[in-house]
Amino acid sequence: MSMIRDLRAVVRPSRVSLRKDGGTYDATRSPATSSAVVDCAVYRDGRRIENETPLTPHEAVRLARRDGGFVWIGLHEPTEAEFSGIASEFGLHPLAVEDAVQAHQRPKLERYDDSLFTVFKTIHYVEHDQLDANSEVVETGEVMCFTGRDFFITVRHGGQGSLRALRHRLQDDPELLAKGPSAVLHAIADHVVDGYIAVADAVQDDIDEVETEVFSPGRKGSPRGSDAGRIYQLKREVLEFKRAVSPLLRPMQLLSERPMRLIDPDIQKYFRDVADHLARVQEQVLGFDELLNSILQANLAQASVAQNEDMRKITSWAAIIAVPTMVCGVYGMNFDHMPELHWRYGYPVIMGITVAICLGIHRTLKRNGWL
Repeated sequence: MSMIRDLRAVVRPSRVSLRKDGGTYDATRSPATSSAVVDCAVYRDGRRIENETPLTPHEAVRLARRDGGFVWIGLHEPTEAEFSGIASEFGLHPLAVEDAVQAHQRPKLERYDDSLFTVFKTIHYVEHDQLDANSEVVETGEVMCFTGRDFFITVRHGGQGSLRALRHRLQDDPELLAKGPSAVLHAIADHVVDGYIAVADAVQDDIDEVETEVFSPGRKGSPRGSDAGRIYQLKREVLEFKRAVSPLLRPMQLLSERPMRLIDPDIQKYFRDVADHLARVQEQVLGFDELLNSILQANLAQASVAQNEDMRKITSWAAIIAVPTMVCGVYGMNFDHMPELHWRYGYPVIMGITVAICLGIHRTLKRNGWL
């Protein structure tokens, strides 16, 4: 059991802040690589069997079954032709194979006769200097896992989510790898959920920044309602985040609660920890959505209030200008008999009265907050 106590230490080093180092994911395989197979290795008693030349999947299968170990094959965006031979070798279900090749699947767990098929959505935070209405905040990929008695196959889609570093960490702990493919499945699940936690922290910073700007008093130089585009873009990114997190909660609960013959009982209990962290991230993401709704409504309300204030000012000045307009309109009529028409002081008196009335209206409106 001492090995199991160290399990968290093995898989948790991947949890780092995405805001600091620009991401925890390795680059994908080199474009010069002609095969979709990124790595293929056989593990016996938790240790990798080294060969002078790289093993083909077929050779790895024979070696694993002969020596009683298990084979771990990693692929990146295989075509149907590239994956068909591996699928036939391990007897993978055609429906799962189709999903693995086509990608764009929602997170799920499916049980077939001799294997488990698990789909994870990986999330990568996209660094940006300034958040605007066109900023991409999160980038998604997929990791699909086939877990069998003596094999573990990963199929990755997208430019993020490399498992190379995780594989090396697991190889440094032979006691853990000796538990078989279920230990690898847990490590990948924990790695993916740790990525969610790091991305959630980074998205929280973006939301805090937008919230501060929306509610900062006396902000100048920014058009009214200009924050609405940024808030809406954040809502779209949070929705994409939620589509990765929410569907995965049920599969993690199944892996942690229901006995499965392909999952080692000592490993199964640690899926509860993954499910717990995933539930916490889900609550956080749902909170993001509600908070952004509130911020968007507040921003639109501020824009509406500002427009009402503008209309009140326009109306107030229109009321002031109406007085001299009325006086000038009256004395602009061509009538012979008009009051004080030929009086020497008529013009200055009329102008003085007009100015006095305008000043009185201005003072009244300003006292009532219209100007």
